[in-house]
Amino acid sequence: MPFMPYIHFEGTCAEAMTFYANLFGATDLQMMRYNEAPGGQALPSDRIMHAQFSAQGGVLMASDFPPGSGDAQAGMSVMTTPATFDEGRRIHDALAKDGAEIVPFGPSFFSPGFGMVKDRFGTHWIIGVAAPA
Repeated sequence: MPFMPYIHFEGTCAEAMTFYANLFGATDLQMMRYNEAPGGQALPSDRIMHAQFSAQGGVLMASDFPPGSGDAQAGMSVMTTPATFDEGRRIHDALAKDGAEIVPFGPSFFSPGFGMVKDRFGTHWIIGVAAPA
């Protein structure tokens, strides 16, 4: 049974997931808003109730909290393991733009390329290029 990150946002889920899907090359981004829920379950909000896409062998899921019901992201990171240093650098730099670099991207003793960022949406990312086998 795989684990899948599920990220919560405060009203920026649609923008964030569109950015992430483009960054990671996903073509199957799906989103449903709270006010689109079927069966009389709709809430009067255009925030995202559920979004997901597949990329790099995994699935990323997210939603906005219903208005006034949640706290901004804290205490978790999403990790991605690009195959090459150049791809890792590209992902790191795109996520760091208008965000905060926590660990600059570069070689480490455990990875050909490693870095950490907090992106402009508040998501913490760990980028670790897969070590050669």
